[in-house]
Amino acid sequence: MSYAIVYSSNTGNTALLAGALKDALPKDACVYCGGPSQWAADAELVFAGFWTDKGDCDGTSAAFLEGLRGKRVFLFGTAGFGGDEEYFGRILSQVRAHLDCSNAVVGSYMCQGKMPVAVRKRYEAMKAQSPEQAKALLANFDRALSHPGEADLEGLKRAAAPFVLS
Repeated sequence: MSYAIVYSSNTGNTALLAGALKDALPKDACVYCGGPSQWAADAELVFAGFWTDKGDCDGTSAAFLEGLRGKRVFLFGTAGFGGDEEYFGRILSQVRAHLDCSNAVVGSYMCQGKMPVAVRKRYEAMKAQSPEQAKALLANFDRALSHPGEADLEGLKRAAAPFVLS
């Protein structure tokens, strides 16, 4: 079965996941690996990676997903807020809504991803107005610094296991 790995990565987190998939999947079946492109349309299976923006996939990924027709799709993504499968589930539900009904989602995976330092500075600036909220946001930011890590990459490989030969 031919496949493509298509991803959008604002901070490099989703690119790390895409790299792990590329290393785990059979090389000879890959028709494309990179940013959203029409080249991916030739694949039977599309591994579609995104970063989370306001509880949904980023706009570049949304536009790509909306253009897919008749594909098997495996969704994977990263979010700055992590550790909560319910939250990840809500994001994946939003992302699935971008797909035409002719596509079939065959699997999905999400993990936490580190955020830019500018986000931490914004959280620190909140301390005076909302100290408890700022404390929680800063704790999450610090937890995210190690993600995606080896456990996340292995989790993605396990989730994609039906498609992985090595």
